[in-house]
Amino acid sequence: MDVPVSLRRWFVVHFVADLAFAAPLLLAPGWLLPMLGWTCVDPVSARLVGAALMGIGVQSLLGRHDSADAFRGLLGLKIIWSASAILGLILAIIDGAPPAAWAFLAIFIAFCSVWIHYRLRLRPGRS
Repeated sequence: MDVPVSLRRWFVVHFVADLAFAAPLLLAPGWLLPMLGWTCVDPVSARLVGAALMGIGVQSLLGRHDSADAFRGLLGLKIIWSASAILGLILAIIDGAPPAAWAFLAIFIAFCSVWIHYRLRLRPGRS
């Protein structure tokens, strides 16, 4: 099965989105997070999130020309990551996270929906 061109493009979009947040989280979490409403910044946790975003985003760019088998694996990772982030953000919002958490929740829901859509399209045996 061929990988849809649209999915390859989504991987590039995902790289750009991840890099836009990963770099500041890695390099300057104390600058970025207060601008988004976080009053208590844990630079270790923020940098770990930045590292995760960097890893997933860069692999999205590097793997954009891979086979359908490779895409299935990457989509599985992206679904697990985004679903876990959705759960974490919901719990954080319940605990009183700043309003920006709602925007991040919406972004993760959107990406998770895209990844699930394409993972279903790339099921083995589907033509």
